[in-house]
Amino acid sequence: MVRLTLDLIAKSKNHFKKKRGLSFPEYLKALTHLHFSGKNIEDIGDISMCRNLTVLYLYDNQITHICNLDFASNLTHLYMQNNNITQIDNLFTLQKLSKLYLGGNRITVVEGLGKLCALEELHLENQRLAPGEKLSLDPRTLLSLAESLRVLNINNNNIDDIKGLTVLKELMHFSAADNKLHKMEELEEVFDRWHQLTRMDLSGNPVCKKAKYRDRLITVCTSLEVLDGREINELTRQFLINWKASKEAKKIKNHQHMMTGQLISYSLTSDFNVGLGPHPAHIHSHANVQRWKLQQSLRA
Repeated sequence: MVRLTLDLIAKSKNHFKKKRGLSFPEYLKALTHLHFSGKNIEDIGDISMCRNLTVLYLYDNQITHICNLDFASNLTHLYMQNNNITQIDNLFTLQKLSKLYLGGNRITVVEGLGKLCALEELHLENQRLAPGEKLSLDPRTLLSLAESLRVLNINNNNIDDIKGLTVLKELMHFSAADNKLHKMEELEEVFDRWHQLTRMDLSGNPVCKKAKYRDRLITVCTSLEVLDGREINELTRQFLINWKASKEAKKIKNHQHMMTGQLISYSLTSDFNVGLGPHPAHIHSHANVQRWKLQQSLRA
């Protein structure tokens, strides 16, 4: 088993070249970036002497679980994509972590991030899920990230429902391409709450084939600049917004006319049935008067 340890760091040629006359303990203390991607590492050992570590590259390895990082209180970037991680845990001490890359693992539930109040980017794309499984996001975790998260990538995870993401009101970049999203109304309801959103990718979802898909999202996401890799022209946006407003106003006007017509019809019918003349307020035409007179003559 290949394990990330101080001994492995000492044997690394890349790090050895950077020591510049420092003793090994001094070098470890000064170390801020650690590059060990693609080294077939399966486990993280005790590297707690690297107390000033801010960026850790461990992608493209064989790591099965996250551990032994509780010392890294200064860590801001953690790259662990394309490993064999099944659960997100042991990250609660990383109070300064702002970017977390966990794409290409075997994670089924996104949880264990409740203490990461500085997390701005979360990358979870392309989880290697069993047939029929989909990536789930724990509501408590989402709520804890509501004020900080700016970037979320959940591409290709069999996701068919994003209602739980509504709380992420500070999102600026959202990627959910190649999933199973199909409810246009649900998307509109969620995106209507995301007033900071500037970039979004939903390509490869069934909903993209819905009529007026792009137009509807542009009118809902008024701050959106790029949708599915295509920039949004400001003139196009304003035209669509005005068109939607006009359509809504026409719908309200037609509804009001219909209700008024029904009220008049009901009032006239009531007056005639009791044998009374139409109320002056109800006489709108010569035809109405004639119909009333005819009914009275039949009654006589």
